Amino acid sequence: TMSFVLSLWRAGVFLCLGQLLYCGEARVKTEVQAGPLYRVLGSPLYITCSVSGFRNENTDKHFEFRMTKPSNPNRDIQIISSNDDNFGYSNHLIRVRKNEIALKRLSPNSVRFEIKSLLKADEGEYECTAVNLEGAYDGEYSAKTVVKVIEDSLSVSSSASTPLSLNEGEALTLTCLASSSTSQHTHLSVAWYLHKDGQEDAQPIISLNRDFTLSPGQGFERRYQAGLIRLDKWGEAAYNLQMAEVEPSDQGRIYCQAQEWIQDPDGSWYIIIQKNAEEMTLTVKATDTCVDPSSPSVAVEISAQPAALQEGQELLLSCDINTEDVEKRFFSVAWLKGSVELARIGPTGVLTVAPEYSVRQKNGELRAARTGNRNYRLILKPVRTEDQGEYICTVWPQERGQDDAFIEGEAKDSSPQWVSVSATGVSKLSIKMQQAENVTEGGGLHLSCKVDGVQGQLSVTWQLKSARMASFTEIISISQEGVTEIAEEFVSRKVRVMRPATHNFTLELDEVTLSDSGVYQCAVSEHKPNGKTHSQTQTTTVTVISIDTLMGVSLISRKSRVTVGEKLELMCRVRGPHMPVTVTWSVQREAKTPDTILTLSPNGTISWSADQNHYQLRVESRKTEVIYYLLVIGTSHREGGNYQCNVSVLLKNVHKELKASNQLDVSPIPALTRNMNTDITITCSIVTKTSESSLYSITWLHEENAGIKTIVSLDRNSIVMESKVDLGQRISMRRSKGPTFELTIRQARISDNGSYTCKVGEWLQDPRGEWYLLSTVSKSTVLTITEPENNLSIPKEEAEMNTSRNQDLTIPCNINKQSSHESKFQVTWFWQKEIETKQRPIFTVYRNSTLQDRFGENVRLKYDHPDPSQFSLTFLNPGPENSGLYFCEVEEWLPSLSRGWRKVAVEKSGHFNVSVLTEGRTYIIIAIVILIVLVLVLLLLVVTMCRSKGSLGNKSGPSLWGESVPMNTSRSGDD
Repeated sequence: TMSFVLSLWRAGVFLCLGQLLYCGEARVKTEVQAGPLYRVLGSPLYITCSVSGFRNENTDKHFEFRMTKPSNPNRDIQIISSNDDNFGYSNHLIRVRKNEIALKRLSPNSVRFEIKSLLKADEGEYECTAVNLEGAYDGEYSAKTVVKVIEDSLSVSSSASTPLSLNEGEALTLTCLASSSTSQHTHLSVAWYLHKDGQEDAQPIISLNRDFTLSPGQGFERRYQAGLIRLDKWGEAAYNLQMAEVEPSDQGRIYCQAQEWIQDPDGSWYIIIQKNAEEMTLTVKATDTCVDPSSPSVAVEISAQPAALQEGQELLLSCDINTEDVEKRFFSVAWLKGSVELARIGPTGVLTVAPEYSVRQKNGELRAARTGNRNYRLILKPVRTEDQGEYICTVWPQERGQDDAFIEGEAKDSSPQWVSVSATGVSKLSIKMQQAENVTEGGGLHLSCKVDGVQGQLSVTWQLKSARMASFTEIISISQEGVTEIAEEFVSRKVRVMRPATHNFTLELDEVTLSDSGVYQCAVSEHKPNGKTHSQTQTTTVTVISIDTLMGVSLISRKSRVTVGEKLELMCRVRGPHMPVTVTWSVQREAKTPDTILTLSPNGTISWSADQNHYQLRVESRKTEVIYYLLVIGTSHREGGNYQCNVSVLLKNVHKELKASNQLDVSPIPALTRNMNTDITITCSIVTKTSESSLYSITWLHEENAGIKTIVSLDRNSIVMESKVDLGQRISMRRSKGPTFELTIRQARISDNGSYTCKVGEWLQDPRGEWYLLSTVSKSTVLTITEPENNLSIPKEEAEMNTSRNQDLTIPCNINKQSSHESKFQVTWFWQKEIETKQRPIFTVYRNSTLQDRFGENVRLKYDHPDPSQFSLTFLNPGPENSGLYFCEVEEWLPSLSRGWRKVAVEKSGHFNVSVLTEGRTYIIIAIVILIVLVLVLLLLVVTMCRSKGSLGNKSGPSLWGESVPMNTSRSGDD
C-alpha cells in the first residue's frame, strides 16, 4: 500500500520508483556561488567555496583557484592554492605575495577567495578545486562561477558643502544627488549620517533602504515619529533630508552615503559599490531657556497611601499636577517603579499597561484612572513583596495640533516616593520555561512551562510579543478552574494549551508562519485559599525560519557528458527538513516551452507526461536532504535539452513554490568504437550556412583524462594556426565538398580514446571587404579504442613419460590457438624435482628467436621449432637425476605503435611426469626375471619327478604318501 511505501521512505529506506536500482553512498560535492557575479572595477571580490562528502569532515581540506578569460576559454590560469605558495602564474603570484589576492579559511571544509581591488583583466570564469587526499575519486571536486567586471557608474553629490550655522529650533534642508548608469538591474539605498566631534563612528540620521523602506537612526526615532525628520525622494536622483527643528545634539559633520546593490543568482543582495558625498559642517546655537507665558510651568507630586504596608494589602499611588488652567490642558501621566513603567493614561484618558503587569491588570490586581483635572490614581491590590521600591510619576503636556494630533511636550518628573512591603508569608512559587529552538515555517511550535513550589491553585496565560506588536498580546489562557480561553486573534489558529502533569503547562501552535516569530511569555498565578495571589513570568524567544531559507533545490549529474545509448542519472537535491513536497521534472528543447516529464505528489503518486519507457525515478532519503533521481535510459538526441526540477511545499493546504533548480544541459554525444591498429575517420559537416560566400575556420580538440588539447587549428584561409601533432605521420585533416571536414587517425592507439570536438567558425565579408566572425558552432564525438581479446590456448593434459639413459627425451610445447596472426611468442620450459617444490626455468626461447640455456648441468639440449605453433625441447641421453615434472609457459606478444611490443597473454601447459631409468637396473630386472623363470622350471621338474617315483613304488610296496591299493586293480596301462 502507499502508506507502507511512505513509511519506508520516511524511515530512510531507498525507494526506487519505476525500477529498483542501486542507491549510492554520499559523494563529494564542491560548491561556489552561482554566477554570473557582477562586481565593480576597483571593488573587492569574494567567492566562497565549500566541499562536502569527504570521509573525514574535521581535517582541513586544501583548495585551488584557477580562471579562464573570455578571450581564451581553453587556457586555465592558476591563481592561488591553500597548499602551495608557488601555485599561481607570474602575474597572479605577484598579487598573492602582495596580499592583493588571498585565500581565507572559514572552516575545515570551506574557504573564501578574495581579490582586494578588481582589475578589468580579472573578468572570467573562476574554478575552485578541492584537492582529493583520499585516493579514490567519487563525486565533483570542482565548481565554477563567472565573474563580470563592470565600470563604476555610481555618482553621489550633496547640495551643500560650505559650513552652515543654525539656531536651535530652526529648520535644515539638504539634498543628495545619487544615480547610477549601469546596464545591470541594481537598486540604490541612500542614508544621511551625522559625525559628531570626538566620536569615532558616524551615526545614521535616516536611511532609505534598497526596498524603499525608511528607517530612523538611533537617537532620532522620537523626532521621526513626530514628523520632525523626513527623507523624501524627488525625481530619479534627488533625496531631500528635512529636519524641522535642529537641536544642539545635531551639531557635527553631515553627509549622505549611497550604496548600489545587485541581486546575485542565489537570490542574495550584494553591495557592489559605496560612495560618500562631501561633508557639510553644521553648527547649532542653543537658545536661552525662558518661560513662555503661553505655556505655564508644570509641577508634579506623587504620594503613597500607605507608604509602608504588608503583602496582600492595597497600595494607592496618587499623582497630582500643579499648573495654570489645568482644566483646559491635556496631559499624559505614567507611573514608574525605578526605570520600569507600570501604566500610562493618555491625553484622552486611555489606559495602557506595561507587558510585565498586563496579567495583574487582567486579574484585577492593577487599576488606574483619572479622578479629577489634577489627580490621577494607581491602585495595586493585593500588593506583593516585589512591589517594594522607589516610584515616580512622569507627566507630559500634550498640545492638540490642527489635524487633532497631539504634540508631546517636555516630560516633568515628580520626586521619588519609597514604598516598603513586608512579607506575611514567603511564596515558594517558581517556574522554568523551556528554551525554544528555531521553528520551521509550516511546522509546529511546542513550549513547556514547569511550575515548582505550588501552594494553591494555578492559572496560566501564554502571551506573544512579535515584531509587529508594541507589547505582549494574549494567545491563550487556562483559569484556575481549568477553563480555556483563546484570544480572538488566534481563534482561527490551531492553538491549544495542555496540562500533561499537575504542574506542567504546554503551548502547542501548529502551522506557524513567519509572523509568529517573537518573544513568548508564560505567566503563572498562584491563588491561595486566603485570597492572596503570587505570580511569576518567564520568557523565551522563538524564531520562525522561512522555508525558502531552509530548503534549497539543486540539479547535478554524475557525468558532465553523456554519449548516445548511455544511461544518464540526474539528481535533484532538496536540502532542508523533510516535508510533503511535489516534485516536477521538465525538459526544454531548443527555444520551445518546457515539456513536463513527470510529477511526483506528496503521497508518492507519479503522474507521467512523457514516455515512461525512457525514464525511471527513484527517491533517496538522507538526514539533511532528499534526492530525487531521474534516470534517462538509452539516451538519444531526442532526450537532449535543458533539464530542471521544480519543488513546491505543502503549507496549510497551500503549495508554496521553492526557487526552481538550476538548468542542466544534456547534449548526447555520438559514440564510435573501433579496434586498435585500425584507421578511423571522424567527420564534421556543415548542414546550414548563412551565405554561399562564407569561409570557415576550424579547430579540432581532443579531450581525455589529462585535459583538453588542440590537435590542429586552421584559419578561414586553411592556414595552420596551431598544431600539436605531426600531420605527416599518423593524424591528418582534409576538407571535402559540403563543406565537410574529416579528421583521420591511422593505426589507432589506446591513447586516442576520448572526446573529439570540431569547432567551426563562419566568417562573412562586410561591404568594405573586412572579414568578421559571425558565429561558432561545435560538434563532439566520443571515440573508444578496444584491444584484441586474449585467445591464446595450449594443451593442458597431464602425461606420464618413461625412458632410459640411452633414449632421448622430448618435451613438446604446442599452441592450439593465438590472438593474432602478428603474435610473437616467448617459450620457457620448467622442471621440478620429485623431492622439491621449487620450479626451475631450464630453457627459454625469446620472441626474437634468442635462446637461453638455464639448466647449468652436464645435459645436452636440443631446441626445435618445426612449425610457427610448435616448439619442442629434447634431452639427449638423460640420466635418472633428470626425472621429475616438466611443463612449458608461453607468453604472447603483440606489436603496439604507442607502447612498442606488449604482452597480451600468458598460458602454462599440463605437466609431464618423466621417469629416466639406468641400463644396469634394466639388466638386474632381466636377470631377476630369468632367475624367477628358472626357479619355476626347477620346481616343475621336481614335482614331475616326485610323481614318477610314486608310481614306481606301488609295484614293490606301499607308497609313503598314500594307502595301499588292492592287488586286483587293472594294470593294463603299464605294459
